[in-house]
Amino acid sequence: MKLAGASRGERALRAVVLALAAYVVLAYLVLPGMWRHYEHRPGLEHSPMVTQTASGIPGDPINVGLVGTREEVLRAFAAAGWKPADPITLRSSLGIAESVLLDRPDPEAPVSNLYLNGRRQDLAFEKEAGSSARERHHVRFWLSDQPGDDGRPLWLGSATFDRSAGLSHLTGQITHHIAPDLDAERDELMSDLARAGQLSELYQVTGIGPTLNGRNGGGDWYFTDGELTIGVLSAQNVVQTAPVETLPNPVAVTIKNRVWAWVRGLLR
Repeated sequence: MKLAGASRGERALRAVVLALAAYVVLAYLVLPGMWRHYEHRPGLEHSPMVTQTASGIPGDPINVGLVGTREEVLRAFAAAGWKPADPITLRSSLGIAESVLLDRPDPEAPVSNLYLNGRRQDLAFEKEAGSSARERHHVRFWLSDQPGDDGRPLWLGSATFDRSAGLSHLTGQITHHIAPDLDAERDELMSDLARAGQLSELYQVTGIGPTLNGRNGGGDWYFTDGELTIGVLSAQNVVQTAPVETLPNPVAVTIKNRVWAWVRGLLR
């Protein structure tokens, strides 16, 4: 009986070890490999997908991109109702402080600097969401060294929603706190540009990858399906009346996104 009991225990232990090994292989090797895809933009496979603060702390992830000239990007956001963010100066800093404290509008309030490949953002835009700069949609863009298929520049961006102003959870500095659902902000931005007739094509590549418990430079929690959505701007901003062409994702990514939509509902 003792020998039989020991044999059953050994078999149970072996089964647990094998199950854990299978989980590790599936969760950390097989599935991430199936979900990583760059068929529409191969040059981005080894690009960093998380920004950094001036202190080198991981910041907001890259989740949007645009193909178009600088002038086309500026005109597209103007058409979509977004404003360029003011540079950080003493005057603009006092202006955003007044907006937050006195609950007054500041549609061009500055955004803090984030860095990608050691470079501060090249462009930044925002859209008011409340009565002051406390709440706003905003996005930063960096000029990529990977041009679009038509030779126009590719801009990589990080779109987030500022839900409140307060102190950083990590440094104690005054900052905005972002809403955790990064995919909602990514999709909101692309929808605004599409409604303004500024997009001709949309496609996705892997960004940061599926993330349930991300933390940005202010210590704010975020979650995302990890996809980077890239929009191709209409050449010379000619208004598009036809539906935006959306290029398909690989089957594994489509399945992953459907599962994530269910998970996202629970997180929200």
